[in-house]
Amino acid sequence: MALYAAYAGNLDPSRMALRAPASPPAGSGWLRGWRLTFAATDLSWSGPLATVVEDHLGEVFVMLYEVTESDERSLDEWEGVSLGLWRKIRVRVDSMSGSQLAWLYVLDAYEGGLPTREYLQLIADSALAGGAPADYHAWLLGLPCSPD
Repeated sequence: MALYAAYAGNLDPSRMALRAPASPPAGSGWLRGWRLTFAATDLSWSGPLATVVEDHLGEVFVMLYEVTESDERSLDEWEGVSLGLWRKIRVRVDSMSGSQLAWLYVLDAYEGGLPTREYLQLIADSALAGGAPADYHAWLLGLPCSPD
């Protein structure tokens, strides 16, 4: 098993269970030195996708999952790793158990897009389901989004 850090819509354990059913949550934490952002172009039906980029002042709430080899292959396929859409990197996550190394999917694209209000709501709801603090939830809902 490998430790994975999930953000955005995959913060919700029930959503993650659909993609990686044999991989249980293993806590939560903060990805410090990174910030949440969105792709410059629409890569899906919901508009620009969420990703993270390095930013020494940033921090992103993440859920940790113990991912099986089978679920890892499924997640790689779901995220389009073989298509070059996403790539996996190793990051350090600050959790209640201390600093841990985990795999993380990052979008291989330029940032600068505005997400839809619906997508931001999904991310914010996922954050609450994953145990994110209320102020992080409010911050997510306050991010700029594309006009309706």
